[in-house]
Amino acid sequence: MQTVLFLFPQLNLSAPKEEPYRTIKQESQEEKSENRNRLKEKRNRLSLLLQKAESREIFIPFPSKPEKTNAPLDEPSKWGESLDQLLAHKSGLGLFRAFLQSEYSEENIEFWMACEDYKKTKSPAKLASKAKKIYSDFIETDAPKEVNVDFHTKEVTKKNILQPTLSCFDLAQRKVHTLMEKDSYPRFLKSQLYKGLLKQTQVENNGYRRRSQSFTSTTGLLQTQAEFTVWL
Repeated sequence: MQTVLFLFPQLNLSAPKEEPYRTIKQESQEEKSENRNRLKEKRNRLSLLLQKAESREIFIPFPSKPEKTNAPLDEPSKWGESLDQLLAHKSGLGLFRAFLQSEYSEENIEFWMACEDYKKTKSPAKLASKAKKIYSDFIETDAPKEVNVDFHTKEVTKKNILQPTLSCFDLAQRKVHTLMEKDSYPRFLKSQLYKGLLKQTQVENNGYRRRSQSFTSTTGLLQTQAEFTVWL
């Protein structure tokens, strides 16, 4: 004779066998949808914070499309690994520009960005005019946004733009990159702007992981309870 031992009376085992699984599946889909919405909301808050940091008008020495911030929640932590990591992310680059502008030293990053844009020039006919503008804006003595490079670099760059190529600003760009790496980048990492953003994203990341782990554990327990029947 077989006897069914009900170890979990709170479950309705008299209901059709498929019902507990159907309920769990529905709840699982609702939880996943809710988690996706929370993640989207956090990304929107990160975007808003970056937009506030850049709320002051920033001079851009070349045409630029509006940046879309849809960064992973752990992206700001990668910006502290190296200057190149920071500049490789659009959100990080935007925040770094805002920080430098707050220190009235944005000419270095703007020159670096102008060089990056210049190297993407596809039309040889445009090289001469763009090279002349970058030189007059950033390199020549008493330029409006003069960067801090040595006399030798100025002379080399001046000769290069007479017959412009995509690499004619490479020397000056390397000098400015090194200057930012040793000076402004360490200050950025110590700034309240970056520390505040990093702390916020870390807290939100930890909260999201805890909720995900809790959801996984709860779902597994429900499935175990629904299937647990002992036959004697």
